[in-house]
Amino acid sequence: MAETTEPLDTAWLTLPDLVSVLDEPLGRVRRMLDDAQLIGSRRTGVFAVPAAFIVSGRPLASLRGTVFALRDAGLSDDEAIDWLFAVDDTIGQPPLAALRAGRKSEVRRVARTLA
Repeated sequence: MAETTEPLDTAWLTLPDLVSVLDEPLGRVRRMLDDAQLIGSRRTGVFAVPAAFIVSGRPLASLRGTVFALRDAGLSDDEAIDWLFAVDDTIGQPPLAALRAGRKSEVRRVARTLA
């Protein structure tokens, strides 16, 4: 898969937004959150998920395993979101951009070194 050069969308989606974007009932959206297919934060005042975690109307497939690696390294969901959006010198771009470009092995390798 080719690397993407498009900027990451950093809009935040609330639960009602996710229901609409994913075209799934609220219960299914909550299961996606419980299963770490998506992670979110209350930093905007209300719980929301970065829109960049959604690709073609579905959660980014490589996000779940990466979230587990970040949690194993001791990061909270807020810290994980910050790390995913910040440029990482080892990867050369934000880890989320690398995930969206299909470079999940590299991202997870770096995530495991954060412990």
